[in-house]
Amino acid sequence: MTDARLRRGRGSLAFGFFVQGVTFALLVTRIPAIQDRYGISDALLPAFLAAVPILAGVASVTTEKVVARVGPAVVLRWAQPFVLLALLAVGAGTELWQAAVALGLFGLAVGALDASMNMLGVSLQRAYGRSIMLGFHAAYSLGGIVGASLAWAGAHWHLSLFTSYLPVVAVLLPLALVGSRWYAAGGDGPAPEESAERAGGGVAFKLLLPLCLVMTFAYIGDSTVANWSAKYLQDVLHSSEELATVPYNAYMVTTLLGRAVGDFGVRRLGAAAVVRGGAVLAALGFGLVAVAPGAWAGIAAFTLLGLGLSVIVPQTFAAAGRLFPGNSDAAVARLNVFNYVGFLIGSPLVGALGDAWSYRGAMLVPMVLVLATVAYATSFGSRGARYGGGHERPRTVDVG
Repeated sequence: MTDARLRRGRGSLAFGFFVQGVTFALLVTRIPAIQDRYGISDALLPAFLAAVPILAGVASVTTEKVVARVGPAVVLRWAQPFVLLALLAVGAGTELWQAAVALGLFGLAVGALDASMNMLGVSLQRAYGRSIMLGFHAAYSLGGIVGASLAWAGAHWHLSLFTSYLPVVAVLLPLALVGSRWYAAGGDGPAPEESAERAGGGVAFKLLLPLCLVMTFAYIGDSTVANWSAKYLQDVLHSSEELATVPYNAYMVTTLLGRAVGDFGVRRLGAAAVVRGGAVLAALGFGLVAVAPGAWAGIAAFTLLGLGLSVIVPQTFAAAGRLFPGNSDAAVARLNVFNYVGFLIGSPLVGALGDAWSYRGAMLVPMVLVLATVAYATSFGSRGARYGGGHERPRTVDVG
């Protein structure tokens, strides 16, 4: 395969990340509207939010088995349209059971999508021989900004969820299907200097565990922003519904900025140093959220923590790929489960603490957990850690 095919594969995968960023932002920034539409009580809302990552985790585990047969490109090609249609279904119903079904289907599709996207990303990074993983997640952040902006427009013009979602799905679904024609995975095997045990063997959970913990802590932080930032601004900082859509958008802007320059930082300083710095910055952001005196101060704090969290998740997936170069799909699929473990713990935990104690106090929990990532930064390797075969030019590819 040609280098041009590899570059097209990189571009099409980046677009897939972008589409998912739009889709997810449209869901999470309108949680108050979804709650009102279906009459979901504050007590029941955490259960609905928890169901999505549970089903996504199940789908991620299943994806490991499916990918072994058909490849991650095929799974991603069909999971992405399904996620978009599930989003549309969330906006179309009126009954509580319809919300449960739509969110359940969304969770299952997202699990397969997230796992297959990151499998392809890790594979392409190995083929390039240098850090490019943050670039894919930057595309996701850009999509999140677009999605949050569209959500703001929907809230501003008092559009129904279905009216807000339909044009987006109508545009993105065919584009995603067309873009999927160029999905590609790096075809080279593990670097020759890797040990035989890691290059050809299975995935030892003991080796993967530190990265699993980092992924969990990062997504506890991310889910707190995604699921509770809008509600935090409305209920705690007394903002309007329109202004409540802004924190997630601001968070995604700084996430985009951090990821846009993150690959350069990793190449210069090493993944471990970048992850340590991000963890400290994110913890500071959560601390400022907890003491914010008003809506704009809260928005500024969410903005800061986005810059810190931006680098952690992409580098965790990349580290798993380096740790198990001969079995990276399985490593990514299993690591991806802890994405949803973080969401499963984070959303209900913050909600429960907010109801029983205070939402300000609840923000201190992700602060402490994200800061704990510093202790695991050595799992990301030294400054000289290799990303593949060490080559700067693209290598050959297999197309799914």
